[in-house]
Amino acid sequence: MEQRRRSGRDGPRRRRGGVSDRSIYERALGEAFQDLHPKIQRRFGFDSDDDVAAVGRGEMRYVRNGGLLVYSFLLVGATHNTMFPEENTAVPFEVRNYAYVDAYGRETVSWLRRFRMPRERRFDAAMIYSEDRDCIVDYLGTRHHLAVDIDLSVSDEGGVHIRSGDQRLYAFGRGVDFPMFLSARADVHEWYDEDAETFRIHVEVRNDVVGLIFEYEGRFDVEWVDCDTVPEKHRSVSPTRGE
Repeated sequence: MEQRRRSGRDGPRRRRGGVSDRSIYERALGEAFQDLHPKIQRRFGFDSDDDVAAVGRGEMRYVRNGGLLVYSFLLVGATHNTMFPEENTAVPFEVRNYAYVDAYGRETVSWLRRFRMPRERRFDAAMIYSEDRDCIVDYLGTRHHLAVDIDLSVSDEGGVHIRSGDQRLYAFGRGVDFPMFLSARADVHEWYDEDAETFRIHVEVRNDVVGLIFEYEGRFDVEWVDCDTVPEKHRSVSPTRGE
């Protein structure tokens, strides 16, 4: 079940129909945000004014990849805290989400994932809502060499369905559109399982040429913790690009 540890209030401050009025995900989904399961609304509905963090802990049923064809690519990804080459089952998992305002004055949500393979592997990202691009932009890894446009929708289960779109590769201070046939396309589904009283997630990353690159599936529970300031070590994933 979802766990709570709050001082004086239960979960993020609620405004306007029970969700935060500045959530980047609500801005992206618009009125469809109200179609999300209440637990998913809470998880994707907090912002920097709420002074909380969502900490999810659970287990991935499996973490796997496309094998030798993508092994070198995943090795490089591991050095930037994105995808990694190890595979395993029953993998202990943690995800930390902090909402804060970045150096560009934008609402930002960090996604700090930890997988014990058993060696700890990280998969870090930071998301913002881009006015210019009219969508969520996902900055991947520690250096943010890759910026990915994100399309959000509501699944039949009342979960969040995330699909990656246009991608830009940054090098030497310039962004270059990455050809889609070379891109790694992500398909993410996160929802709340009423029967099991837990959050579930499935992530699949594929390429049009080589097929499967990276995939994991599992469950986690969420604890809300006070977070008056974002720990400095977690600001390391703050976006360094101004899209």
